[in-house]
Amino acid sequence: MDLLNRHRTIRKYSDKIVSPEILNSIIVDGCRASTTGNMQLYSIVITTDPDNRKKLVPLHFNQAVAKSAPVFLTVCADFNRFTKWCRINKANAGYDNFLSFLTASIDALIVAQNICISAEDKGLGICYLGTSTYNAREIIELLKLPELVFPVTTLAVGWPDENPSQPDRLAVEAVVHHEKYHDYNDQVIRDIYFLKENLKESQLFVKENGKQNLAQVFTDVRYTKADNEFFSEKILEVLKEQKFLK
Repeated sequence: MDLLNRHRTIRKYSDKIVSPEILNSIIVDGCRASTTGNMQLYSIVITTDPDNRKKLVPLHFNQAVAKSAPVFLTVCADFNRFTKWCRINKANAGYDNFLSFLTASIDALIVAQNICISAEDKGLGICYLGTSTYNAREIIELLKLPELVFPVTTLAVGWPDENPSQPDRLAVEAVVHHEKYHDYNDQVIRDIYFLKENLKESQLFVKENGKQNLAQVFTDVRYTKADNEFFSEKILEVLKEQKFLK
């Protein structure tokens, strides 16, 4: 369990190759994850070819980590494979709906985290790229994903070329509720976020962005209402195109 508590997000990787054997090993480990009804409603697209990786970089907003990582693992919610199995066995598949998308997404994220734990156990570094859903349509086109397949997340994987400090986390007491959800009053909220707001890097973040506080950096710069609404609409359109919505 010490491995989990040592987790660091790695955004800079060395030129050392991740061998096919190690890559296969972490994926095998990942696929031992829990899954809905033992259906394994996910697929993993491995991208190691330099030219193909370059095509993915702009779809991940040209992040430095995307440029540095030698391996991309695009983890997809996948009901295509299971639906085809049902069809050839004359079973009436009814998985062209939002619940099925959500179910497959949960499966995909669980296997992704298993892969991350296995990778870190072997000394590799990882970074989640949340941009997969933002540019899902473009990733679908590039990776030739068929209907009922949707890219949920991408893992950047490689040998670390940095040893960053651990990211801050809220105290466990901030996220745990006993027996039922106990809502937060204003003072509790202030107490919960006090340490995060007063980290040197947080204060620098606020200053660099010309804001009054850290919350405004999130709402006005990083995850704005306009962006959320734009990408929400785009994702819903792609879910229709991929036949998860009608």
